[in-house]
Amino acid sequence: MKLARLTLVAALCAFATPSFAQDATKVASVGQDASKVAGVWQSQSGVTRVKVTPCGAGLCGHVVWQKTPQKDVHNPDPNKRERPVVGLQLVSNMKPAGPNEWSGAIYNYEDGQTYSGKVKVLGGNSIQIGGCVMGGMICQSKTWTKVN
Repeated sequence: MKLARLTLVAALCAFATPSFAQDATKVASVGQDASKVAGVWQSQSGVTRVKVTPCGAGLCGHVVWQKTPQKDVHNPDPNKRERPVVGLQLVSNMKPAGPNEWSGAIYNYEDGQTYSGKVKVLGGNSIQIGGCVMGGMICQSKTWTKVN
């Protein structure tokens, strides 16, 4: 009985170890790629700046500046409509989806909706950020420029 348990534990460890090693490599790779996106980015329109930072195994982004400060008036939760847009988390749960690319959620304070979104490094000081609705049938993306 002890030999059977020992064999089972050894087999489970053998299968778990490569997976753990792959996960550790993926996290290290994400940290390296995330450094290309970390920083403050100005929206294509120039009215908003978002600070993108690594969070967990992915990316998050919060509004740090607006040309004309606004409130989150389109939020579906009436209790949140008086909160300032500066400080809001717009980019969340962005997990690696490929080299220099992440998928997650993007909150749009202009309509109060959260969309499936992607962030992709374009090179230099630019990233592309976009969101989709209807299962990806309708998508829109913008180019943001790094300001620091």
